[in-house]
Amino acid sequence: MDLNLLRVLDALFSQGNVSGAARALGVTQPGVSIALRRLRDHFGDDLFVRQSGRMVPTALAERLRTPVTQALGVIETDVLPASAFDPQRSDRSFVIGLSDLGDLVFLPDLMARLKESAPHVTVRSIAAEPAGLVEGMAHGTIDLMIGHLTDSVAGLYAQTLFVQYFVCLVRADHPRIADTLTLEQFLAADHIVVSQDGRSQEVFERRVRQLGLDRRITLHSPHFMSVPLLVARSDMITVVPQAVGRIYAHLLGLKLLALPFDVPGVELRQFWHRRSHTDQAAKWLRKLVATCFVGRDPTDNPESVFWSRFAEHQHKAPDEDEAVNAK
Repeated sequence: MDLNLLRVLDALFSQGNVSGAARALGVTQPGVSIALRRLRDHFGDDLFVRQSGRMVPTALAERLRTPVTQALGVIETDVLPASAFDPQRSDRSFVIGLSDLGDLVFLPDLMARLKESAPHVTVRSIAAEPAGLVEGMAHGTIDLMIGHLTDSVAGLYAQTLFVQYFVCLVRADHPRIADTLTLEQFLAADHIVVSQDGRSQEVFERRVRQLGLDRRITLHSPHFMSVPLLVARSDMITVVPQAVGRIYAHLLGLKLLALPFDVPGVELRQFWHRRSHTDQAAKWLRKLVATCFVGRDPTDNPESVFWSRFAEHQHKAPDEDEAVNAK
């Protein structure tokens, strides 16, 4: 059964003759006659008989009238529009795989852009191990992943956003480290190490092992959130991606220092599975992500919707004593 045959059947119901059905469908009368012949062969019934100059539905055709009209209505309103995506009207919920640092770096700008261009769209951020995020994309429960994968995965498309390097975070008044960091100072300091398998931090830890560097590790943690507070109130130091370091430095007045040895940069990308490659809504989201972040670390981008204003606010904000005196 060809879907076009049902359209012919529906037109015959509404028009009552072959010529009217042909005009309604924008096809030739012979084309409608051929389609009617195929319909009769399929159902084993005349479907329409001539009566007083009109084609009158048979009993079987009358039983088909309502379900055929309803089926075509569902296709017209629910199936065909699914290939299009109108961001201004859509209430789509996008699921994006992000690490905790990914949330911090990417979501402020992305949510600001979505508010402007797709005001009814919602986002659900999923934090999981990389293998779980890849599985979610393969199953269609995750639309997109933004970040870093240490291993390539079959079935995934990827687009590079920007390259991220590593920096050392040190408190501003550290007693032994000034504005530069030597290898001796780095090795002698107490370190906070965040361990996250399959994430960008693994690139740095692998480089340390390659160089045979022996650090004094005071704290191992799977989370980044407490790290800047610990660094700000102790002599411990830590190594973080540069974008995150900029944010922490703005928030807590920490110093960002170059590492005393070479560490390769990490490509941050957006990843998606081939099953969503042609989905119009997912394509729109990927284009928006690319517009925001390709070649642009948002924390160092003067055109960033969020971070450029954040930096300005931080620079202009008075310190606590000044705020008290101002009152």
